[in-house]
Parts: sequence; structure tokens; C-alpha cells
Amino acid sequence: MENPQNPILLAHYNASNRRCNCGLSALQFPAATSSTSAAQPWGLTMVRRYPVKGKKRKHKERYDEDVEEENEKKQLKVDDGEPTKTEVEDGQQQPEQAEEKVADELQGLPIAPMETQRDKNSGIVFVLEKASLEVAKVGKSYQLLNSDDHANFLKRNGRNPADYRPDIIHQALLSILDSPLNKAGKVRAVYVKTERGVLFEVKPHVRIPRTYKRFSGIMLQLLQKLSINAAGKREKLLRVIKNPVTQYLPINSRRIGFSHSSEKVVEMQDYVASFSDDTPLVFVVGAMAHGKIETDYTDDFISISNYPLSAACCINIICDAVRRHLSFI
Repeated sequence: MENPQNPILLAHYNASNRRCNCGLSALQFPAATSSTSAAQPWGLTMVRRYPVKGKKRKHKERYDEDVEEENEKKQLKVDDGEPTKTEVEDGQQQPEQAEEKVADELQGLPIAPMETQRDKNSGIVFVLEKASLEVAKVGKSYQLLNSDDHANFLKRNGRNPADYRPDIIHQALLSILDSPLNKAGKVRAVYVKTERGVLFEVKPHVRIPRTYKRFSGIMLQLLQKLSINAAGKREKLLRVIKNPVTQYLPINSRRIGFSHSSEKVVEMQDYVASFSDDTPLVFVVGAMAHGKIETDYTDDFISISNYPLSAACCINIICDAVRRHLSFI
């Protein structure tokens, strides 16, 4: 092959000869006829590729322009205050969802449905005395003390673990709030007074947690924040109130205390039937492990069994007797 005279072809020819390793140490070719590069030996010429300046612009497709125009129109509608199609559909679905959604959550405490509307001038009142609800700092956190989990802690501080039974008030509240009497709207109010003298109110339409662990967390939150509001509402289902409890009791009410140590043993159904339907009844029940309630606001002090009963069992007998007296199932 003859030596090429074109500079570009000459460079490719030079590179191909080097790859072939033909035994030539250097390739010298005669100068080209061009006057501008006549003095340069073609064997030492390097050809550099010129970079492409700028990037190729991508042509917009027709459908891209249509999409942009639709987006601009939607944005103009939103700016002008005109609702879009999706907003109209969401607006139609919002009332239906609002009816289905029950705003009954109170930090885990839902509102129990009631069949009848409550009458503020009627119904019975429960007062649970000497409830074992005490908060202490155990380790790095505050906890509700109980005899099972904090026995060693209580012994180190000179306390009797048998006196710390918050499960009793848990069972008592479940007996009241789950009773047919309360579901029929016959329970007017529930008040709880702790051993330390803290008084708080429990709304009858609240649904107390079933598990003790969840109940313990609710009581801990109540004693620290003094109230618990319903989710989505401003109603306080649990709130700490000022003493004494007598200022919240109905006027001209009959206040009845219960204790196994009382000498007056009565049949509960006959005892309730002795009062007129217009007389508000207040039942005072102890929520402690052992002992006797000592109150100065009770009008009568009775016993409803010859055997010692738990607070939950006593409340069940009371609710059933009032239900039978009111003649509903």
C-alpha cells in the first residue's frame, strides 16, 4: 500500500503499522504537499478527536405538550377557587366517612354506645373509696405501684405490698360500666377517691380498657396530667376534681355505704324497693383489699351478704337489684 497523502489517513495508517508490529522502529513519510505542514514529519503527527460542543436537544412530543396544557389548566382552576373533579368526589365521600367514623377514642378510651339518653335529674351514683392508685418513680420511669411487679420496691421503702391492689378498682369500674344498668343510661356518675385523697370523675359512657396493663397506663396518665380528653373532642372522660365529693352528689339523695362489718344485713332488692323512684341513690363501696370505709357523709351503712364480698361482686349485686326494681332486662 502506498503512503497516503491525507493527514487523517496517514495517522490511521501509522497507528495500524504500530499494532501490526512489522519490525519498523519508526515510520517516516515524505512531507505532504500542503504548504502549512510541510516542515513536520508525518510519522509524529497525533490526531485529536474534537469534542461535540453542546447536547442534542430532545424534541418534545405532541403528547408532552398536551399534558403540560392540562396541568396548566388544572393549576388555573385551583388558583381561581374552582374545585377539581377529584376534590368534588372527595367532598361527596367526606360526609359518608364522617358518619361511619365514630370519634370515640380518648387516648385508647372509646365511648361506649348507649341505648337511651341520660337524664341529668335521675340515675344512681357510685362512689368508690380508698382506691389503691399511687404513682412512684421506679428506676428511671414513673409507674403505678402494684403488689405483683413492685413487691421488692415496696418492701425496701417500708410498705406493705398487700395494700397496693389497683386491680380492685379496675374490676370495680368494669362491673359498673359494663352492667346493663349503665348501658340503659341509669348510671348518673362515677367518682373514685384514692387512698391518698385524690378524687377523680369517670364518665359513665367511657369504655375502660379490658387489660390491666392498659388500665395501668391510663391511670398513670390521669394522675400525671389530671385529665384525659376524647380524641377529636374536648370532652374530658376522666378528670381530677376538687374535694369533697359531697358537692357533686345530687340534692336530697340517699347515700348508702356498704361493709361486711355492718350489723344491718339486708336483701338488696327489697332495700332498693323501699325508696321512691324520685329519690336519687348514691352507693359508696370500698375499693381496697381489706379494711372498712370511714365516711361522714353516708346516711345508712348496710351489709348485703353474710360473707365478705369483693368490690366487683358487691357492685354486681347492687346493679342487678336496681335493674330488677326498674323492671328492664
